[in-house]
Amino acid sequence: VQLQASGGGLVQKGDSLRLSCVSSGRTFDRGTVAWFRQAPGQEREFVAAMTGRGDWIFYTDSVRGRFTISRDSAPNTVFLQMISLKPEDTAVYYCAADRRERMVVAGRFDHWGQGTEVTVSS
Repeated sequence: VQLQASGGGLVQKGDSLRLSCVSSGRTFDRGTVAWFRQAPGQEREFVAAMTGRGDWIFYTDSVRGRFTISRDSAPNTVFLQMISLKPEDTAVYYCAADRRERMVVAGRFDHWGQGTEVTVSS
């Protein structure tokens, strides 16, 4: 299973971005798919996750109401729509997938993408 994240870039405070995560080798219709981020000098932190069936979605408090995780009708693509971006959202964003459901702990995910960088200027 390989995950490919894309969509990052340099934006200004208040702008929007949509990140994509494409899976090769498996679909996202089962288990959990999640987004994490890692800012310079900081540990990787959980951002958002959803089950493949879409019956559970969870966000970290700092992004709830601004970020939306969703899955494309084609079951191998997951998005992270980000609006009202803040400088503190600056980080490398990673998608992750696991066959188990309702996962939020980074160390337990089996599969990771390479990351896409998001920079929000003030």
